[in-house]
Amino acid sequence: MAQVKNTYQFEDLLEKHQLKKTGARLRVLSMMYAKNTATSQPDLESVMHDIDRVTLYRILNVFEEKGIIHKVFDLNGTANYAVCSSGCHEHHHHDEHLHFNCTACKGVFCLNELSLPSINLPAGFQASGFTLYASGLCPKCSAR
Repeated sequence: MAQVKNTYQFEDLLEKHQLKKTGARLRVLSMMYAKNTATSQPDLESVMHDIDRVTLYRILNVFEEKGIIHKVFDLNGTANYAVCSSGCHEHHHHDEHLHFNCTACKGVFCLNELSLPSINLPAGFQASGFTLYASGLCPKCSAR
């Protein structure tokens, strides 16, 4: 996950992606950057009571379109959102990294630091991206 940024950096990020700097967008960015796991819309709704569901959905959707966050699914098929790397941009994510689902705490972690092998597809296949998942216990849960 990305390191915590300050409000000015969030404003610059919105400006870079030609997005209006609203309090709701800045709060969502702050919340997402502060977490070390991917988060779902229901989780965000539970702590952001002053942002209604539709507004939050639209914020997440435009952030995903602009390459600020990417979508990753947990073991239950629930969409979670994680902060993108700086290599992502509008309509093209570089989120080809391992997504780890903890079976105990249900956290979804982006393991960007792992280098993944190249995948050689059979003739005629053209991949536009891929998703790699692993499940088990995160460090915090395995230490218990």
